[in-house]
Amino acid sequence: MKKNSSVGRRKTAIARVFITKGSGKITINGKDYKNYFPIPFMQDSMLSPLKTVENETSYDFKVNVGGGGIKGQVEAVRLGIARALLIDNEEYRPALKKARLLTRDARIVERKKTGLRGARRREQYSKR
Repeated sequence: MKKNSSVGRRKTAIARVFITKGSGKITINGKDYKNYFPIPFMQDSMLSPLKTVENETSYDFKVNVGGGGIKGQVEAVRLGIARALLIDNEEYRPALKKARLLTRDARIVERKKTGLRGARRREQYSKR
């Protein structure tokens, strides 16, 4: 199998995921994923596509991720891994789709408007 790649995005984070046949090794920006995302629930979230298709040790992943915060990066990697699995085996689509792992979450931060404190917050009203 040649090296296939896919892209995952969330908020302002972008993850490029490269998939190859292997033993289940995942490196993110040159580090092991357990060192890059040290919080256990983030590791579980990132590995959810592999757990959904029950195939955690057949592929190696090399991920380049940047932008956004840590949670946006985790969700970008999760989407990238799910899309990369589809490139290799289209039979995974029903399980991944049922688990809602193929949907790109398009919510981003709303921009600040002029004359307001933030996106929608106005100055406090003063009667006198």
